[in-house]
Amino acid sequence: MRHHLLHLRALTLITLLLTSLAVCLEPRDATAAEPPLPPPWPYKESKWHGYDRFDFDVAGRPCYVVVPKQTPAGKPWVWRTTFPDFHAEADIALLGKGVQIAHLSTSDLLGSPRAVAEGEKFYELLTTKHGLSRKVALEGVSRGGLLAYNFAVKHPDQVACIYCDTPVLDFKSWPGGKGKGLGSPGDWATVPKLYNMSEAEAMKYTGNPVDNAAPLAAAKIPILHIVAEDDKVVPPAENTYLLKQRLEKLGHTMDVISVPQGTKESQGHHFTHPDPPRVVEFILQHTK
Repeated sequence: MRHHLLHLRALTLITLLLTSLAVCLEPRDATAAEPPLPPPWPYKESKWHGYDRFDFDVAGRPCYVVVPKQTPAGKPWVWRTTFPDFHAEADIALLGKGVQIAHLSTSDLLGSPRAVAEGEKFYELLTTKHGLSRKVALEGVSRGGLLAYNFAVKHPDQVACIYCDTPVLDFKSWPGGKGKGLGSPGDWATVPKLYNMSEAEAMKYTGNPVDNAAPLAAAKIPILHIVAEDDKVVPPAENTYLLKQRLEKLGHTMDVISVPQGTKESQGHHFTHPDPPRVVEFILQHTK
C-alpha cells in the first residue's frame, strides 16, 4: 500500500511538471505584444538622408542629432555650427563610418558670447547625458566659422579638429564689409548688440578668430578649410589666409582646399565641393 501511494505521488508530481512546461512553451498571444523599447534618443524622430534624426531644444533653440546605423566605441561626432544641409556630402559619408552629426541653430547670433554659451550647453548635454566623445569635430560654414573658432579658442581641450567651408573669421570682413568684401549692412547692425559694444568698439575689436591664432597653435588643433579664390562675400585673404599666415608664424598651420572660382550667382561664395572624401578622411583621422 505504501509503495502504491509513493508511486501515485510521483506520477502527480510529473504531471504537474509537464503541465507547467507546456504552459511555458505555449505560443504567446499576438495581441498581447510587449511594449516597444524606448528610442536611444528620447526626442522627436525623423529621417535625414536615410538616417535617424532626433530633434529637441537646448536653451529654447532647435537642435538635432543624426545617428549612424552603428556607433563605434568612443562615439565620435561632428558639430555642424551652421547650414547643415549645405555641402552635406562629407557628413553623409561620415554617418556611414559611424560618426554622429549634430547641429544647434545659432546662425543669427554670429558667434557671439551668447552663441558660445548656448553651444556649451549643447555640448554638455551631448557629452554628459548621451555619452558622445568629449573631443568634437567642429564644422563651420560661412558665418558658422565665427562660432566654431570662438568655441575652440575658449575650449581647445574639447576640440578634435576644425573643418570650415568659406568661413567668416572676422566680423569686420563680413558682415561689416570694411575690407574688400561686399558686407551685409543688416547683419552688421546686429553685431554691436550681440557683442555688447558700440560700432566704434566693434571696429577695434581684437577677439575675432583671426586675432586668436595663439591658443589654436598652442593646442595644435588640426585645421582644414575650403575656399573659393574669387569669393567676394567672405574674401579668403581677410579670413582664411590671414589666419593661416598668423598660425604659420607661430609654428602651426592649416590645410586649404582651393577652388579657383565660385558661382557667379553667389559672388563666388558657393561652388560644387571638389573633394568630400578628403574632408571625411581628415575628420576620421582626428576623431578616432
